[in-house]
This record gives sequence, C-alpha cells and structure tokens, in this order.
Amino acid sequence: MSGQQTINVSDIVDNGKLGPFHFLLLSLCGWCLIMDGFDVQAMGYVAPALIADWGIAKTSLGPVFGAGLFGMLVGSLIFGVLADKIGRRPVLIGSTVFFGACMVVTAHAGTIQELLVLRFITGLGLGSIIPNAIAIAGEYSPTRIRVRTMMIISAGFIVGAALGGFVSAAIIPYFGWRSVFYVGGVIPLLLAVVMFFVLPESLQFLVMRGNRGDRIAAILKRIDAAFVADAGTRYVVSEQPKKGALVAQLFREGRARATILIWIVSFMNLLVLFFLSNWLPVLMKDAGFSTNYAVLAGTALQVGGIAGTLTLGWCIDRAGFGKVLIPTFVAAATAIVMIGQVHTSLPLVFATIFIAGFCIVGGQPAINALAATYYPTSLRSTGIGWSVGIGRLGSIVGPVVGGELLRLEWSMSALFMAAAVPAAIAALTTMSMRGPHGKAAAVAAAG
Repeated sequence: MSGQQTINVSDIVDNGKLGPFHFLLLSLCGWCLIMDGFDVQAMGYVAPALIADWGIAKTSLGPVFGAGLFGMLVGSLIFGVLADKIGRRPVLIGSTVFFGACMVVTAHAGTIQELLVLRFITGLGLGSIIPNAIAIAGEYSPTRIRVRTMMIISAGFIVGAALGGFVSAAIIPYFGWRSVFYVGGVIPLLLAVVMFFVLPESLQFLVMRGNRGDRIAAILKRIDAAFVADAGTRYVVSEQPKKGALVAQLFREGRARATILIWIVSFMNLLVLFFLSNWLPVLMKDAGFSTNYAVLAGTALQVGGIAGTLTLGWCIDRAGFGKVLIPTFVAAATAIVMIGQVHTSLPLVFATIFIAGFCIVGGQPAINALAATYYPTSLRSTGIGWSVGIGRLGSIVGPVVGGELLRLEWSMSALFMAAAVPAAIAALTTMSMRGPHGKAAAVAAAG
C-alpha cells in the first residue's frame, strides 16, 4: 500500500487475522484483569489472618470491604470518561501503576482506619481496569471474534480472584498477610513497565484525535508486516467523534433507552452475583455442610463462571446477544431458586450452583461486551465504565440486602427465591432491548 491513498483503519482491524501482535496485546490486557481480580479479592483472603493478628472483631472489616467496592464504583465512572478524552493507553498504564503502588502501601497499614482509606483509594485505580482493558481488546479484535475475545479477556478477572486464594493460602503461613499485598502490588508495577514499552493506543482513537500518521502507520506495520505507507497516506475511521459532555452523549442520538437498559441489567446481575459470592458459603454452612464443602460451594460458583464466560462468548459471536443472554438469565433465575430446594443433596446443590455461576458470573463479561459493542469508539470507555459503575451499586446492595434477610431469619428457600428476582428482571430487561428484527440493541446498532 503506497501513494496518495485513504485507508480506513477500522476495516483493517475488523477484517484482519490474529497474529503475534494481537496475542501480545491481548495477553497484556488479560494480565491487567488477572491482577485486578487478585487485588479486588485480596482483602477477603487476608481477613482471617489479619483478624487474628490485630485481635479485632470480624464486623470491623465490613466498612473496609465496602470502601474498596465504592472506590471501584467511582473509578469506573471517572476514568472511563477520562480514557475517551486522553486515550485508553495512558489511563490503563497510569491506573495499573496507581493501584500497584497503593497495594504496596497497604502492606504497611497499621489500623482499621488506614485500611479503609487505602482500600478506597486503591479501588479508584482498580475500577479503571475493566473499561479500558476491554475497550483496547475489542478495538484490536476482528469483528467475527470480537465478543469472544472481550469475554475471554474478561475471564482474567475471575481467574485472578480464584488465583488469589491459592497464592494467599500458600504464602500467608510463611510470610504473613502483608505478603499478599506485596505480591498484588509488585506484579502490576512490573506489568506497567512492560505496557509502557509495548502497549499501543487504540488505532481508532488515534485517527479520531488526528494524531500523527507515522504513529498509526507504525501500529499497522506491527499488525501486518506487509503494510507500507508514505507521508501522503490519509487515515480514516467509520465514525465521527462526539462533541460535548461524554456522559450526556450516552443518552443522545437514540442511545438513551439502550443505555438505561444496559445499566439495569448490569445492576441486577452484579447484585445477585455479589449476594451469592458473599453469602453462599455461609448459607451452605447453615444448611449442615462442613466448612470445607461450604467454601467449595463458593468455588463451584466461580468455576461455573469461567466455563460460562468461555462458552457464552462463542455463542454470542454466532447467535447474537439477545438469543444468548435472554435464556441465560432465565436459566440463572431457575438455578438460583433450585439451590434453595435441593440444598440437602450435596451433588444436586453443587451442580445447581455451577449452573448459577455459569449464567450469572459468566453473564457479567457478556454485559460488558454488550456495552463495548453498542457504543462507538469515542464513547466506548465511558459506556463500559458507567455500565460497570452502575452495576457496582448492585454489588454493594446485594450483600447488604442478603444480611438483612438473614437477620429477619428468612428460610433457605425464601432467600434463594428472593435472590432469583434480580436475575428474572435482567432477563425481562434484555428482552426489551430487542430491536425490530429481533436482535439485541447492541447488535442492531452495530449493523
């Protein structure tokens, strides 16, 4: 390719093939999400050792857990917008440095008050990772496998959360609970150094911001070694930048309805996800299972989530969001109700929990991918960030509501019937997204 020519970089990415450049980029985004999941769950893994070390009550850590989640909520809302203004690359690298440094500082905390403040501040950086890592992964993925790619990358969060348990169990007996925060801090700092030298900015973002052609050409050369351009080459994308406040743009040009519906689905799904994540082991223990089996119940939920993430991405790439997410949330509501009915049978309850995790935990990356597919490049990080941020309100509400229902001494079956309601609402909301041709709103908008 040479001479005076116009190149649509969106077409090159959309119709391209995955190569070494893509695998390196996607690996970096995946590792960001692995460390995001590790650090989000770190406080829960160190809690027993910390309680014993400081001689404090279990309930005193409740505000610390809440502070971290609230920080992530704020980070999702703020840094998604910032990334659409200055670029995904600087925000993703900067956030990784920030939360890595905060984790190292947290290892030196000496009081509950210090932990509370540090977890909130750390959460600001952690909340930025999902919107920007998914945006970059999606913007460099060919159309035919874009949803699958974004969901596989999203699975890194679940893997990191699970990995944190194994790492913590291995190092806390020898090095103490503070070592978990060192691991969760040093690795992101090293990762940020690698990203600084290797990670590119979004091609579409560079074109829309009118950046130097030589920078765009260099990235295209990494994608395709045969690519050749000269000073006269002009680069374009298939959309125009949006003007005005980015959050307000989520409600303009016919996007208001879909934006609100995506927020509702994200809120409801994260509400039930965190209800199950926090209270399932406790409820299984109350049902008469041993502590080991109660803990394994929570593990079954996450394992189901990994399987769901990988499977649902493949299905959505072939059938679309609507045809996959609607039955997924219906199955989720059914499985959650069934947990309360079969909790006396170990094989049945574990199988049902796995199905619930497949649909609920695996469904959240699909919701993130739905937002990434629906919004254009200039609004993508903002759209994902606000979808995740609103959803995180549900992650705070879910455990609180669960605690109140337990305090009211609801029966096991009644608790899980209540937990199924948000999943049913998510199914109904997804149905209302369907366009005139039966496709999900995001698919219809993407043509």
